[in-house]
Amino acid sequence: MSQETHRYEILIGMRVDDEDGYKRYRAGMTPILESMGGSFRYDMRVSELLKGEATDPFNRLFLMSFPDQATSERFFSDPGYQAVKRAHFVDSVRSYTEIARI
Repeated sequence: MSQETHRYEILIGMRVDDEDGYKRYRAGMTPILESMGGSFRYDMRVSELLKGEATDPFNRLFLMSFPDQATSERFFSDPGYQAVKRAHFVDSVRSYTEIARI
């Protein structure tokens, strides 16, 4: 019987206004994410938020997965990630809501 490894995961809803800019963001940040053992377990476009606490209805929903919490913190503070975020995320994403960390 194999033992299941617990991963640290973050569920995020996001309002993307510039799909091309967001694609550039994802293309730049994904290699950094993967180099740290992270991944997107789920990534979807959504059309309608029926209930929620988000101030802006989101059109993307995804689950990011990391080996542990320390790795997620290292990823989000990484200078390479921060540069990609400044270059592409800020102008392409109107808002985001962190729904859960598990």
